[in-house]
Amino acid sequence: MAVEAKQETRGFQTEVRVLLDLMIHSLYSNKEIFLRELISNASDAADKLRFDALQNDGLYEGDAEFKIRVEYDKKQKTISVIDNGIGMSREEIIEHLGTIARSGTRQFFESLTGDQSKDAQLIGQFGVGFYSTFIVAKKVEVISRRAGLPGTEGVRWVSTGEGEYTIETIEHPQRGTKVVLYLKDEAKEFLDGFRLRGIIKRYSDHISLPIIMPVEGKDEKGDETVNNATALWVRNKKDIKEEEYHEFYKHVAHDFQPPLAYLHHRVEGKLEYSSLLFIPAHAPFDLWDRQQRHGVKLYVKRVFIMDDAEQLVPSYLRFIRGIVDSDDLPLNVSREILQRNKMIDAIRSGCTKKILGLLQNMARKESGKYSEFWKEFGRILKEGIIDEADKREDLAKLFRFSSTHEDQEEQTVSLEDYVARMQQDQKAIYYITSDSFATARNSPHLEIFRKKGLEVLLMSDPIDEWVTTHLHEFAGKPLQSVMKGKLDLGDEKEEKDSNISLVNNELNELTDRIKKVLESRVKEVRATRRLTSSPACLVADEHDMGRTLERILRASGQKVPASKPILEINPEHPVIHRMKQETDESVFADWSNILFEQSLLSEGGQLDDPAGFVQRLNHMFLQLGEKHS
Repeated sequence: MAVEAKQETRGFQTEVRVLLDLMIHSLYSNKEIFLRELISNASDAADKLRFDALQNDGLYEGDAEFKIRVEYDKKQKTISVIDNGIGMSREEIIEHLGTIARSGTRQFFESLTGDQSKDAQLIGQFGVGFYSTFIVAKKVEVISRRAGLPGTEGVRWVSTGEGEYTIETIEHPQRGTKVVLYLKDEAKEFLDGFRLRGIIKRYSDHISLPIIMPVEGKDEKGDETVNNATALWVRNKKDIKEEEYHEFYKHVAHDFQPPLAYLHHRVEGKLEYSSLLFIPAHAPFDLWDRQQRHGVKLYVKRVFIMDDAEQLVPSYLRFIRGIVDSDDLPLNVSREILQRNKMIDAIRSGCTKKILGLLQNMARKESGKYSEFWKEFGRILKEGIIDEADKREDLAKLFRFSSTHEDQEEQTVSLEDYVARMQQDQKAIYYITSDSFATARNSPHLEIFRKKGLEVLLMSDPIDEWVTTHLHEFAGKPLQSVMKGKLDLGDEKEEKDSNISLVNNELNELTDRIKKVLESRVKEVRATRRLTSSPACLVADEHDMGRTLERILRASGQKVPASKPILEINPEHPVIHRMKQETDESVFADWSNILFEQSLLSEGGQLDDPAGFVQRLNHMFLQLGEKHS
């Protein structure tokens, strides 16, 4: 039965057009990667068919011997990459080649700088291998038939990469996909068998499928396998070069950059499995989405089972890329089975232990590399303190923060560093949380700590609020917020002297007057010694939720129980002395509200009534002007 031809011309999604232009111009200096990307896609197509055939072996259509074939034609100026993998239907070709439907797309385009070298790196993180063909090709033709579809109906997709593509239904009995590149004149260098073999050996030797090419030479006939065609993870580590590990990472992660670090591990005994896991050099754009899991592939006896087996590593390690290959799991294992499988729990525990060990070793011996890791993935790693209580101490050792000791935004201070620098009588690890580093560093809450030379951790990542609610102590030292409760800095004599001056009647009268004005806004007004140059600050009661956490929860749309802060005033400040002398109650009310509002602003909070604040300030300025005129 003849296939009914059906042809149409479609426009690329806007993002694809932008991406094609970026690929062509930003990656031109590394144009040979087109072949690596096509072979990688072909390998993935074979893996997907092998997996689907576990449920339906009819998909093999009598051909279970997977291979990838690379051909070139000097007369036609074409290079073809052919696979007998799962293939694509008409709808799948439109979805995969005409659109970009993935999270992080908007952030990706917003991150582009116009600098070709930097954008090339970003493109690599985004992972858009097929479009690299247009670096070398003036036209690309894709012919495909999906395994399992009845009849011989295939699809041909053709584009010059200039905004449109045509797609038509054709007669095509062969399962799988054939990609034909019609090369640009400046890409003729690739019409050479030795050149193509060199690229395959360099970039794709680790591919476990045979990559076939016609034998070179006038009198030679037949085909030869160009690559090693052995799964990299089953080989002896001593026989694998670092470059091979790097190229395997680029294949499995669809990244253009080498990994930051990797580990290759084999477990033998009651449970046998191999793991080859990588830490990327850069965070992907959808890393913050805890539901997006496309990192670790699961194999059973070298047979691909699933692409994003989230059960193999915890969520806070979702940046890990690589494979796990088990000899003990059943070939027909499903996601549901994985969720309640004790062997998977053991594999997950083993992989997690190895990854954390790799990071600990990196932190000790390669501090520069660990700093790179922390910049990219630190906030994600902090989630582990919430997810896995039994690993809190190990994870806490890996955490890095800014602090008043370094006084820089870069997070380089470990909790072990902090504890080693603690003063002799210091009882706690002090920290402050805020919406930004600048707000934390300039907070009035730090004044007494700076005066006494006490180090304070400056926490400005949103996740830090949850970290401090789950990490109560480290190395036997409690973590204490400088923004909550009363301070006990261990100087009993000074505290005693301070109490004498703070309980005088005049000061009590002042705090009562301020409390009366701010009755609806504060829980309490009290004098403090935590301030040295600011007139006032807001603190949370010891058992109340922190002010920063309140703002985060409200910003995310969650309902937060109403709680009032405590206003602490500096009895030595000129503003407080001036307020003592104010007899006009309306002016005093303005001063009191301004005192509260400036304290709120100094900690990064937002005013409920900004216009009222401005009016009070203007009124105060006018009064001061009248008194001096």
